[in-house]
Order: sequence, then structure tokens, then C-alpha cells
Amino acid sequence: MRRARVLHFVTGGFSGATQVAADLVRAHRDNRIFEARLVLRQKRHTDPLRIEALRREGLEVDVVTDALHSLTMWQLRRLCLQWKPDILVAHGFSEHLWGRFAGLWAGVPHLVHVEHNSRERYTWWRLAQARWLASRTDRIIGCSEGVKASLLALGMPPEKTIAISNGIKLEPYREAALRPLAQREPGIVMAARFARQKDHTTLLKALQVLRQRGLTPTCWLPGGGRTRVRERMERLASRLGVQEQVRFLGFHGDVPGLLMRNRICVLASHYEGMPLSLIEGMAAGCVVVGSQVPGVQEVVEHGRNGLLVAHQNAASLADALTLLLSDDALAQRLAQQGMQDASALYSLERMTAAYEREFAAILDGQLPLRAEANSSAEAKVC
Repeated sequence: MRRARVLHFVTGGFSGATQVAADLVRAHRDNRIFEARLVLRQKRHTDPLRIEALRREGLEVDVVTDALHSLTMWQLRRLCLQWKPDILVAHGFSEHLWGRFAGLWAGVPHLVHVEHNSRERYTWWRLAQARWLASRTDRIIGCSEGVKASLLALGMPPEKTIAISNGIKLEPYREAALRPLAQREPGIVMAARFARQKDHTTLLKALQVLRQRGLTPTCWLPGGGRTRVRERMERLASRLGVQEQVRFLGFHGDVPGLLMRNRICVLASHYEGMPLSLIEGMAAGCVVVGSQVPGVQEVVEHGRNGLLVAHQNAASLADALTLLLSDDALAQRLAQQGMQDASALYSLERMTAAYEREFAAILDGQLPLRAEANSSAEAKVC
């Protein structure tokens, strides 16, 4: 008898949600508990080379259009009818809507909604759709306790809503402890896609403040995202006079190596779910600095494993960076604690084990099948 099948549907924008979905598909393959498939929703900036890289790893990857919501759902439904998943996991807004509608349409026995942000652009109509779908969904998972709280505030059913913290692969950072901060370049890394959610503007303005104080650290900005946002940041760096310090790297194949060469990892952001880039910075032995916003506050405890700065406040960020560039003892203490927290709390193994336990519980009938599900499509597969 075949193993139970899990289909993960997520944006093709290669955001943190995409990374989590791909990591789960890898884990299912390696653990050999579930068969797994990844379906990406095509975006204008989706990089075909990154899709091919996933396929070369041996992952089963399909792409559906985002031209029309109806066409997205139709293509995903067709894949479900062909592959017959036992569980469809729809990640992130608005993919969790179209994914679950397609799953219902195709008669998939079990649906799971995973939310990756603490704030999304719900209209009243989309919120009504999400609540309607929630009654037909087996689990609703927030990627942090903060996201779970946001889901509950939106009216998601408490008996189905849980939190599973995001995790990262720790193996690439195994040499981080051998690279003390005092021996690293006094550089700053912000690994984040260029999008409205991320606050590159405040970081660039903070660099201008540092320059006025006589500090000119190199700032590395790996990340894809929207071309027009990146171009706007490039123009801003030039206007602020910091363009010679800033390296716009685009997609970078060795972010762990970049982090482990530099002292500071920053995430200036307007909101987060569970910020993978900060967790990666902690694992890399960097001292981390984050905006005091939902999601980030759950990971960074000010003065213990990093520093929090006022949201959208360049002076506050510049003060934190000045302190960490000048106080080696403080920076090392915070970085050491951050590295310990990343290992203990945010490993990929911990995250994937939690997801696989939930999927097994669903298949074992610990939540009732939706009334609409066909009893002949029972998801418990030998």
C-alpha cells in the first residue's frame, strides 16, 4: 500500500513561506513517512532557475498560474485529481484561499491552512471566505504564537488553531562557533526580499546616520523580490550618499557563508510571522537587531539574545548598530545566546517533527473528516 500523500501549495515568490514549504517536502521525502509534492503559484518575479534547482534535488515541483484566481484553482484541482493527495497544505495569504477552494473542488479528504504572517491584507470578503473555509479545514497552523494570536483575533476556530514555530537547517552553520565576532568583518547583513513588508528604507537611513558619526560599515543586501522596490532602494542609497557601502546582491547562493563572515544581522521590517532571516543570523553567530514589531519580538529578547529597535526609526537603529560595532563584549554575549537559542528552539528537525505529528493525527482521525468529504476518500493509508 502507498504512503499517505501530502501536497504543499505556496507562493512561487520564494518568500519565507516558500522556504518552509520546500523544507517540509524535503523532510517528508527523507523521513519516508509521507509522499510529498510542492506546487508553486507563479509570480512575475518567480525565478525559473530556482525551480529547476529544487527539481534537481529530487523534489516533485509543479507550477500553476496566478493570472486568474479561477484558473489557479482549476489547474491545482487538476493536479489534485491526478495525484490524489490525502492532505493539501495551503501556505500563506492569499494562497491558502485558492488552495483550499481547489482542494474542496477536487474532493481532497483533508485540508490544512498554514499562516506565515501576523498581518495580511484581508478585505471583508476574503475574511468571510477564510472563515467559511476554516469550518472545512482540519488544522489551522500559525508559524509562531504571535501568528496564532492573530488568527484567533480574525475569528479562526480555537479548537483547530495551533502554533508551530518555523525552523531552519542548522548544518550550514556548524562552523559559526569557530568564528568569534572579533575576528569577523564589521559588516551588516540584511537577508530579505525586496517587498513592501520589509523596511530597507530605515536601514539605509541608519547607514547615513552612522556615516555622520564616522562609521562606514559595509552593508550586504542579499534577496530577490520586486525589481521596482530594489531599484527604488538603489536610488535612495545614492541620494543618502551611502551607495559605496551598500551591496545589492540579488539572490545569493551562500547566505550562511555571508553571515558567518560578518558581525551583525539586521531585519528592519513592518511586520513578520516568524523571521527566518533573524534565526539564520542567530545560528550563524551574528548579533541580531530587529524592528520591534509582531513576529520579531517573539524571537528577539532585547538585551538577552539581540537588540530590538523602534519601528521605522533610523536613529534608534543607528544607535543599536553603533553600540554593537563598538562594544565587542556585549556583541559577543548577545551573539552567543542567540546561537544557543537557534539550536535549541528553531531547528528544522523540531519544526518538521511537529508538522508530521499533526498530519499523522489528522490521518488517525483525531479530528473528524469534513462532512463534505467523500467517505471513499478516507485519508488513512497503509
